[in-house]
Amino acid sequence: MTRNPLSLPFESLQVGESFETRGRTIAEADIVAFASLTGDWHPQHSDAVWAAESPFGARIAHGMLLVSYAVGLFPLDPERVVALRRMEDVVFKRPAFIGDTVRAVGRVEALAPVDERAGLVTLAWRLVNQDGATLVRARTQVLWRRDGAPRSAEAPEPFEQSASSTAVLPL
Repeated sequence: MTRNPLSLPFESLQVGESFETRGRTIAEADIVAFASLTGDWHPQHSDAVWAAESPFGARIAHGMLLVSYAVGLFPLDPERVVALRRMEDVVFKRPAFIGDTVRAVGRVEALAPVDERAGLVTLAWRLVNQDGATLVRARTQVLWRRDGAPRSAEAPEPFEQSASSTAVLPL
C-alpha cells in the first residue's frame, strides 16, 4: 500500500481501498491493566494454573482488549476523524496469547455523506496475529470531517440528542 487512506479527506476516500496497521505485542501487563480497568478478572485471563487446564491451555487476552487494540492501531487522522460511531458484527475467531503480535488489516467498505460537514466511513477490518490468523473481525463506522468543514470544539450537529436521549446521527 502506497498511501494511508485513513488520513485522507472524506472526498478522497474510495470504497475498497485497503489499509494495514503496525504491529503490537500483547504483554502480560496489558492483560492485567485491562482486567484492573474493567473488573474482568475471569481466570481465563488472570489465573495461569486455571487457564492451563482450559481449552486454550494458557491465559488469553480479553476479547474487548483485542477490539481496543485494533481501534488504537488504526492510523486515524485527528484532523479528519470526529468520532467513532458504531461497532458492528464483531466476531471473535481465535484467542490471543501473551507474546502474540497483532495488527489490523482492513478496507473502506462504505462511504455515506451526512451533510456538508461530515460523512460516515465504514471500515471492515480483521485483527490478525503474527501468523496471519484472524483473531477478531468487525466493521466500524467513523464520523469523518469533510474538507472545508469547521474544526470547532463543539460536537457537530449530527450528534444532537434525540427524544430517546441517546446520541444519534441522522441519515
